[in-house]
Amino acid sequence: MKKVLLSFAFAAFVAGGAVAQEQPKTKAAAPQEQAVNGPALTFEETEYNFGDITQGDVVEHTFKFKNTGTQPLVIERVDVTCGCTTPAWSKEPIMPGKTGFVTAKFNSAGKLGQQKKAITVHSNAADGAKYVYIVTNIKEKSGASAKN
Repeated sequence: MKKVLLSFAFAAFVAGGAVAQEQPKTKAAAPQEQAVNGPALTFEETEYNFGDITQGDVVEHTFKFKNTGTQPLVIERVDVTCGCTTPAWSKEPIMPGKTGFVTAKFNSAGKLGQQKKAITVHSNAADGAKYVYIVTNIKEKSGASAKN
């Protein structure tokens, strides 16, 4: 019995020693916002959820972005996936460190259920087009016939 207990104690000691030998993981220093050479488009958020809305509602959200590059950023155009979404955006060049916007206005007329609309932002940024999304769930208007 002593041998069994000694064996367990020895195994626990060895296992504990092996764990103690593992080096603590050092946390990498949080990278500070480093300026990219050239213009760079960095959005504060890339998706906005309106939640439940009623069919026919018109909702709008503004996505804010920052030029995290070293040269002026120019939004060349903004594409949407359907005519139900109307974009607007900063037309003037955005200087390094400054902010701009892309606004999406969504008309839910004729739509029902879950919707996720992509907005494609084309600019002179080196990493190409960026995407932001609006999401919503469209409920039928009260008084309309319920569908099963």
